[in-house]
Amino acid sequence: MPKQAGPYTSDAPAMTALARAIERFAQTDGDHTTAIPALTFHRRKAPTEPLHCIYSLGLGVVAQGDKQVLLGGEAIDYGPGQSMLTTIDLPVVSHVTRASAREPFLGMMLTLDVRSILQLASEMDAPRPRRDDAHRSLSFEALDAALLDALVRLVELLDEPTLVPRLAPLVQQEITIRLLTGPHGPQLRHFVIVGSPDQQIAKVVAWLKQNFAQPLQGDDLADRAHMSPSTFRQHFRALTGVSPLQYQKQLRLQEARQLMLNENLDAGSAAGRVGYESASQFSREYSRLFGAPPQRDVTRMRLAPVARASDLRRTIARSTARGTVPRHRSTRQSLVSR
Repeated sequence: MPKQAGPYTSDAPAMTALARAIERFAQTDGDHTTAIPALTFHRRKAPTEPLHCIYSLGLGVVAQGDKQVLLGGEAIDYGPGQSMLTTIDLPVVSHVTRASAREPFLGMMLTLDVRSILQLASEMDAPRPRRDDAHRSLSFEALDAALLDALVRLVELLDEPTLVPRLAPLVQQEITIRLLTGPHGPQLRHFVIVGSPDQQIAKVVAWLKQNFAQPLQGDDLADRAHMSPSTFRQHFRALTGVSPLQYQKQLRLQEARQLMLNENLDAGSAAGRVGYESASQFSREYSRLFGAPPQRDVTRMRLAPVARASDLRRTIARSTARGTVPRHRSTRQSLVSR
């Protein structure tokens, strides 16, 4: 059974104000960029299929409707009045569970800036978690009134485009401060501790995203994290939900899919571009992940333009817990109503 993300905010009027503000800028189904580069809106008029994606460093909020997120075999339901913080790139499966044409799903995602977090955390007199403290890289908390108010002000600032360049950074800084000092604080501060396992794994993940086509040699990744191989694998799976090799495979297959969709490459050429030496192995692993051979899957994707509505951020399928997670389409989409 899915578990609930936790308590909800009791400030219903403020949540309604946030939903109405988002709806003014997201009047059609899909993913919407804004004049604030870090801020995106997401609207769905019906429940969606499970979507395999990567959640990166940021704050996700559902203003209307409900959502389910599956990480490492654990299903979590969350909705209005709750916030979701991700501190490292995580492969998840997510989908909208409650939405209708009359009351569409409305969500927002605010990407957080690492440098701003580091600077503000260093200036604040907040308790520092120990390096070895256990924590979650995906956390859910009730939206407190002060944070909710800051989010509403950030969204409503879009009504005054001439003020956005000067005021948006100030409100974003306030939001980061409130995250550091609020219920999400321990998770966020843990992420920025120099030399912590989280930070070391985050560096490896960043390297993998840039170099996924390279073959992995022995314990190279563990060496990069300055950990023993067994400790590295344990921390990597604990934070991302998959093994390093699975993570690399998913990055390769997702990139190959995009190359075939956007650059019209054939399967063999795409496989070579992302690091596969065997076309047959590529086809087998692609079919296992996406539920169809490359050519058939790409044809299906081209006939479903809604599934490709946005290129706001990279998505990636997760292949762990095989048999417990259905194979559904994966696209290069944003938070998709994170």
